[in-house]
Amino acid sequence: MNALNIQKGASSHSAYDLRDPNSQVEESHTLAVLVENEPGVLARVIGLFSGRGYNIDSLTVAEVDHTGHRSRITLVTRGTPAVIAQVKAQLGRIVPVHEVHDLTVEGPAVERELGLFKVRGQGEKRVEALRIAEIFRANVVDSTLESFVFELVGTPTKLDAFADLMRPLGLVDLARTGVAALSRGV
Repeated sequence: MNALNIQKGASSHSAYDLRDPNSQVEESHTLAVLVENEPGVLARVIGLFSGRGYNIDSLTVAEVDHTGHRSRITLVTRGTPAVIAQVKAQLGRIVPVHEVHDLTVEGPAVERELGLFKVRGQGEKRVEALRIAEIFRANVVDSTLESFVFELVGTPTKLDAFADLMRPLGLVDLARTGVAALSRGV
């Protein structure tokens, strides 16, 4: 620790990238890739990862510019700083790719994910599921006498925490959209 009590690599949202590029510690990174909206582009981007043995933890794709026919691919992957740098460089060389941003190191970013959770329960477990859903600000989007479907929007860790609490109460199924992210500020 130095005189300012800043640990090397402690903040991913610092004005200075304090990460050691030679580190062997795997980190999670959120990448935003602006691409042409044409057939085969997503397959080429995913092929870059699978061909090198890299995993994609989350993948979200949608057209963001209808007139310019551009889509935004938001993906979360893990790797050492060297691997992440290599992935970003290789993504930038794919012809239909216009921009590659590493939201993890470029500054503060907003990340959200949508999850649907089906919880089966009766009696006290049903009441407890509703209490927890209220605490997490989850919406009930479907209800039967035996189950609920909750809708929850938040960070991936918030969705993980909600799922962990619902498992003992009767979580039977869940669906998640993947991370959507934007950098903060202008």
